[in-house]
Amino acid sequence: MKLDTLGDWRRTHYSVDVKPEMDGEEVTLFGWVQEVRDLGGIRFIILQDREGTIQITVSQKNSSKEVLAKSEALQKRYSIGVKGNVNKTTMTPRGVEIIPKEIKILSTATIQLPIDITGKTPASLETRLDARALDLCREENKAIFKVQHVAVNAIRDFLFERGFIEVHTPRIIASATEGGAALFSVNYFDKKAFLAQSPQLYKEQLVMSLERVFEVGPFFRAEESHTRRHLSEFVSIDIEQAFADAEDVMQLLEQLIQHVCKTVNEKCQKELSTLKYKVEVPEVPFKRLTYEEVLRELKKKGADVPWGEDIPTPLLRTLGKLHPYFYFITDWPRQTKAFYIQPKEDNPELCEGFDLMWRWIELVSGGTRIASKELLIERLREKGLNP
Repeated sequence: MKLDTLGDWRRTHYSVDVKPEMDGEEVTLFGWVQEVRDLGGIRFIILQDREGTIQITVSQKNSSKEVLAKSEALQKRYSIGVKGNVNKTTMTPRGVEIIPKEIKILSTATIQLPIDITGKTPASLETRLDARALDLCREENKAIFKVQHVAVNAIRDFLFERGFIEVHTPRIIASATEGGAALFSVNYFDKKAFLAQSPQLYKEQLVMSLERVFEVGPFFRAEESHTRRHLSEFVSIDIEQAFADAEDVMQLLEQLIQHVCKTVNEKCQKELSTLKYKVEVPEVPFKRLTYEEVLRELKKKGADVPWGEDIPTPLLRTLGKLHPYFYFITDWPRQTKAFYIQPKEDNPELCEGFDLMWRWIELVSGGTRIASKELLIERLREKGLNP
């Protein structure tokens, strides 16, 4: 089959923009064939673009030979352009269809597709991953990417409004930027280098001049991905602020989370409906629990955590049932947190570190930074790191 070229055609509308009140107007649409239904003298083509679907109706009585020939050739996932007139109708869910005057076939697809993107025929995860390009066309996957897009934009807007500057730190580094994570090594022009697992020390340098910075970007940890919470590659949102303590940062975070939830609720109702998920906008301030309060709560549930130890995942799940939304865990033992977290003045065995939790999952870890050079060197040595 000879394919058509784009030529001077350009999209005038997405499917969602076509309304019944546009009856008779000419539009140009682009997308992919989701389904073709042939009822003898009439053919229905469901065109899918990034915003949704719309019906293209081809009638033998009212269509040109060229349009009929093109419509007969169409198969699922063909990429096409359609130029035609809007027709108001009661025969479609949206009350509108397109009567085509021209159809362009821009690319084709194999007749037997490995998965059904409509979801009518289930496919295993392995099959879906083998045909990932098609799998990404499923409405659920499209919804996930849209929600992620809206959430990240909401984060950026929130921080921009509060004077934060977005930065981009190196991904290829000479040594670990903080302890506690295994690094991927790379050959850097016959020298050993590593993929960054955190922008932490770069952020701390940048706030010495810019005061408020943040970064959204990928980072890497050479950890076995035994759970969904341990990824070798992930997108991290890192924030650093000068002249602030842990309480200031917790207040910023709870307001940020509230803003993101509210924005996603306002802008992603269609996607949330597709995902069958409801976002509850939290009230602020979030609950604050100290490490010792958490240990006491767990002890009442019959679980003993030795003081100074991190809280294991099964017990975090127990904690999440007691606190089913957002909350902070504060006043951690000093040895459980990174070397740069400030010890508490009234009890140096504790530190001004916190975790922001959602149910049983840690979303954010942070705290007040050490300002004393001598104390920072001491903490580095305690952690077995080279000052």
